[in-house]
Formats: sequence, structure tokens, C-alpha cells
Amino acid sequence: MPRFLTLDDVDVKGKTVLVRVDFNSPVDPETKKILDDTRIKAHGKTTLKELSEKGAKVVILAHQGRPGDPDFIPLDQHAKRLSEILGKPVRYVDDLYGEEAKRAIRELKEGELILLKNTRSYPDERKSKNPEEHARSEFVRELASLADLFVFDAFSAAHRSHASVVGFIAALPSVAGRIMERELRALSRVLESPEKPCIFILGGAKADDSLKISRHVLNNGIADYVLTGGVTGHLFLAATGVDLGKPNMELLEKQKVLDLIPGIKELMARHPGKIRVPVDVAINIEGRRKEISIRDLPTEYSILDIGAKTIKEYCEIIRKAKSIVVSGPPGVYERKEFSKGTKEIFEAVAESEAFSLVGGGHTVAAVQELGLGDKVSYISIAGGALIEFLTGSKLPAVAALEKAAEKKSV
Repeated sequence: MPRFLTLDDVDVKGKTVLVRVDFNSPVDPETKKILDDTRIKAHGKTTLKELSEKGAKVVILAHQGRPGDPDFIPLDQHAKRLSEILGKPVRYVDDLYGEEAKRAIRELKEGELILLKNTRSYPDERKSKNPEEHARSEFVRELASLADLFVFDAFSAAHRSHASVVGFIAALPSVAGRIMERELRALSRVLESPEKPCIFILGGAKADDSLKISRHVLNNGIADYVLTGGVTGHLFLAATGVDLGKPNMELLEKQKVLDLIPGIKELMARHPGKIRVPVDVAINIEGRRKEISIRDLPTEYSILDIGAKTIKEYCEIIRKAKSIVVSGPPGVYERKEFSKGTKEIFEAVAESEAFSLVGGGHTVAAVQELGLGDKVSYISIAGGALIEFLTGSKLPAVAALEKAAEKKSV
């Protein structure tokens, strides 16, 4: 478990507190309206509510989209939604560190909150520098001079060495917010000393990180089994020498993951029986589902789900597990005909008494759509940071918080 300070270690009453959250949300490209407020709710109901109620003067930093992309929009909608969640006004300030922003910060009273302009409006925000380099930037210096404390709560941005992510940790006394704390505790529970048997379920529409995750959790004795589905299942099947057929092999070629096959073969040889691949699959024949055995491959049709025999085999393993990590649905659950694998596997996870952690946008969406959100142990709202953590990488923000804790700067 990373060693860091939390809100339990500080008195925030009357203090000006900078809080970096992750409000990055799906946006309708035409109307520019926020489509999902999950992250805003998560931060609002925990860290931001607590800081406000404890009498802090709260200055919120967040990003939305990337410059040039359709979802790079102002944060006024986010402030309005947060106001509704908190039941108190949250003022949006269309300035990041200029005179308007500084005036708004100075005028804050205890318990009040403001949300500053999109951090990615600062040209050097996304430059990858170390904390000390970012701390010397005008953006960080100007805001840090007005604050007493920095709270980092954006676990889903923790893998990026950006100015608003690591710069303030080097410039101010810093602690982890409640979302950051929860994410790290939940992930540590499945990655450091998981209750056994521990299984990882890897699926989804992309397979580029599947080898890294599998290698880390198997070579370090974290996972007892890795169950594969989705495009990850395609890739690992191909590694066993199975010809999936033209449309499915072309998909792997398009994703540029075929070069992972030698590494997967080596990992499978090193851990025989630990990596499970589908024994049957569901193919799409003009919108109809047809299940075929792996022995019947190759196929001219797209593989969109795992088959009934695979589902049964995976569910038996899930039922015996004590720790479960799910990253990616095993099929194209958005299409009713091919949602069977996702539905039955995720229901088995929800019914299990194991500690279960699910993460990734499509995974969380599927869990919620199936009405299983309150039946799994922990839902991670992170994306890339979660994958990085699962591969054993040290996240820049986590490293910076650990360094801050060592200094005991609070």
C-alpha cells in the first residue's frame, strides 16, 4: 500500500485548499452537453462535500477533453451540476490563474467553493515534466501562493506527469483526497496481498495492455488465473495457434497487437493452465448469434462473444475465487444477441462472496446497465491510470504524494 497523507491528517478549517479532481466526462459532440456525471458525483459526494462542511475555502481544478477535440469545453456545466449535487452554489470562474481567478480565491469564505477554468487551457499543462519543474511554472506558482494545502483526488489522471497533477504536490503541503484514497486502497487489496484464489478477467474491445497486465499479475504471484474474452480472448487464442478467420485476424492487425503473440506464448509456457482462453465463441451471421467450437475455426464471420461452454467454465472458476478483478466485458454486450457472455460472467462476479473490483469505461457501463453496481465490492472510475497500476507501473502522482508524506510537510 503506498504511503501517503490523507484528509485525516490535516485541519482544513479556514484554509484555502486547492483540489485537483477529475471531472472529465463524456460530451455530446453536437450539443456539447455532458452525457454522464459519474465522476462529478463521486468527487462531489466525498472530498468536496467534506472539505466544504469542514470550513475550507475550496478551489477546484479539473480538466475536460483535450485542446482541439470536440469535448474540450468550458467547465460551467460541471459547476452547475456540482452545485445541484452539493445543494449549495459552486461558482464557475472563467480564468485559471489570472487576476479574475486570484480575486475569486481571495474573496472565498469558509465552506464556499469555486471551479476554475479548464486546466488544459494552460499551454504547458500537458507537458511531461517532473514535479519540481512544473512547480516552477507560472501557473503553479501563482495559485500555490494563494493556497495553504493541495488535495489530489484525481486518481484517473494520476498516471500523467502534468502540471496540475504533480506540480502543486511539489509546491504545497499535499494529501490524497477520498477518491484517491479509496482507489489506492481497493487496488492494493487485489495487487499486494489478495485473498486467494485471485482471478483477473480481461476482455474489452482493445487488447494492447493485456500482456502487460497478465505478465505482472502472474509473474508476481498475484493472480491464480487470467480469464480472457473480447478482443483479448481473440489475441490469446491466436497465440495458441488458432486461426480465427479473416475478419477477426484483421481486427488484431488493425490494433497492431499481433507482435504481442511471442510474449503471450512465453507467458503461457511459463504458467501452464493459468491463462484460460475461450473454448467456444459466438459469431455474427447477419445479426444472428451462432455458437461454434474453437475446433470449427477459422470463420468468415466476426466473433462477438464467448460461448456457453466457456461461460460455464469461467463461472466455475469465479465461484471459487476470493478476489476478482474485471477489466473489460467478454463480448459486445451493447448488442442483445451478444450480451450473454457479459451478463452471465458479471452476474457470477456479483453473486460471488469474493472482493470484486471492476474498472474501465465499458466495464463500468456494462455493470451499471445490468443493475449490478451495488453488488460488486468496488467500482473504479479510472481508465488509463487503472491499467497502468495493474501493470505494476508507479504512477507519477502516487510517487509525488509518497515523497510529500516522507517530508511530513503538512
